Parts: sequence; structure tokens; C-alpha cells
Amino acid sequence: MATSEEVARLAGVSRATVSRVLSGTARVKDATRLRVEAAAARLGYQPDVAAQSLSGAPSKTIALGFFANDVWTLSQLTRPQYHFHLDVLHHIEAAAAKAGYDLLVPSRPTSTASDSYVRLLRSRRVAGTIMVACPPDDVRIQALVESRLPTVFVDAVGTGPHATYVASDNADGARQITEHLLALGHRRIARVTGTETDPSGRDRLAGIRAALGAAGVPEDPGLARRSDWSTEGAYRAALDLLEARRDFTAVIAESDMMAIGILRAMHEHGLRVPDDVSVTGFDDIDLAAFTLPPLTTVRQDTDAIGTAAVTTLLDVIDGGTPPPILLPTEVVVRRSTAAPRA
Repeated sequence: MATSEEVARLAGVSRATVSRVLSGTARVKDATRLRVEAAAARLGYQPDVAAQSLSGAPSKTIALGFFANDVWTLSQLTRPQYHFHLDVLHHIEAAAAKAGYDLLVPSRPTSTASDSYVRLLRSRRVAGTIMVACPPDDVRIQALVESRLPTVFVDAVGTGPHATYVASDNADGARQITEHLLALGHRRIARVTGTETDPSGRDRLAGIRAALGAAGVPEDPGLARRSDWSTEGAYRAALDLLEARRDFTAVIAESDMMAIGILRAMHEHGLRVPDDVSVTGFDDIDLAAFTLPPLTTVRQDTDAIGTAAVTTLLDVIDGGTPPPILLPTEVVVRRSTAAPRA
């Protein structure tokens, strides 16, 4: 097997430069990098990853964390309400692989101290971390923001000298879907929302309210129900709404999985969608096109979210300080919405 010394000799650089280029731990002139990469390819050189780790240099590894600190395990991804995030993780994996990075899902730290997660990541020599859908009270957020470990939050908020976030423009998406219903003629619009402490839930509620206010439609507290982002929770919330009121003509759900529960509740109460009541979702997961009827929803670009998370993290790793990124959304009109009956 070729050695780093042979690569250095062929490229006309030092062994230290070869190490820096192939580990990605420091900035190197493009011409030098291309010479080293060409020499390594010609000789078939493969760096010793284990040796790099023992040397103390950051590895070509990105740590991946998600959800709440006390439940962040891969088994969480089997829950239906996380289908959207599973798609985002798929695109994070693809973008990381394209950039030459591996993903690591660390085991849960034994300590509950706020900095235990950071210590765990440093012990793994990761280059940086991407945190997906962490609740605002997750102690890892502040610990990572205060550390010098490059971090990008997805569907969560955290900013600092070495941290930023990527998210869809949830407020604008909710505004658009509400305006769609208003344009159809709906005025008595119910809503089933997720937890308002969650950034996306807070922003989507703000978008709904902004659209209603701009149209001069008073907000009716009696048509609002709170859920927990799950299908079952939204189903129960819709049943509670139906027991109290029947005068609404549309229901906005803050996620597609919640909308599926609402569709079932409407069916069980003999209401036809969209003839009797229109229903909308948010996310545009694969199932949205296969519900009965197919769901009008807000599409989030999971490919753009996952790719932006990785490219932004690489920018931070390289010493950049990129601002937060808000990605656009769009309304996908299917057959679950129509004008209200006269």
C-alpha cells in the first residue's frame, strides 16, 4: 500500500500538507489540494482513519442528534409523526456522503449535565454536529451554542459564533394555506395546532393568525384545539371540537399526520371532505397524496433542508459564520379543499 510520504513526494508537498488535505482539517490552496488528491488517486492511497482519530484531529465524521435529550434513539424514527424528519435525515445522509463525511449517532450520555453531550462528541473527534427537531428546553442546545463545536440545528433554533440553524419558513407556509382557504370563501376556520413551545408550531400559528388578520376575519378561540403532533392526538382533538361546534367549514392541521387523524374524525361523524368541511395539512409527506381524499397541504423541501444543513455545517467547520437559513414552502392543492356550501 502507498504511504503518505510517497503521496507527499509525488505531489511536491510535505506529509503534514497531505494530512491536512485528506483530513479536511485546515484550509489549503486549491492548486495544492488538487495536486495532493491527484497523487493520492494515482497511488491508490487511503488514509488511516483510526490513526487520524488517535492523533486528536477532527475526523471526517458528523454527529447526528435528534428529538428530546431523554428519548433520542433511532427507535423514535418509527413513530408516524416523525415521517417528515426521517425524509430530512435521508437527505442529510446523502449530502454528507457526497461531501466525504460519515454520520455518527452517539449513544445517550450517562450524565444529564448540560455539557455531557458536548464532551461525548469531543471524545469521538467529530468535525461537527447536526441536531434535528430538538425541543426548545433541550439542554444540549445551549451547551452546543456555548461550545466551539460547529453545529447546525434543523427544525430547531440555536445561534452562536459556531452555530446556526436551517428551517422552512413555517410562518409563510401557514399563511399561504390559510389564504388558500380564505380565497375559497371559508371564514369559520378551525385549527388543530401542535405544541406552541415548538418553534415550528409557534411560527405556523403566527402565520395562520397573520392571514386571518389581513383578511379581517376575527380569530375564534372556540374553534382552536391543541394536539401533540401525533395522528391520535389530532383525532381526539377533532372529536372534542366536533362535540362542541359544528359551524366550521374548514380545519387547518399543522402537520399531515395530524390531518390524517382529523380526516378520520370527520368521517366517523358523517362529514364528507371537502363537501361538508375542508381539511389541510402541512409537510407534504408521501402519505398526503394517498389519503381519501388526497390532502391539500404545504410542501417543505426536505431535499433542500437536508442539503443545506450539511453545506452550512461544512461552512462553519471551515471557519465561516453563516446566518440562519429559512427555506421557502409552497401550497400543494389536492382534493381535500373546496368552496364551502352555501
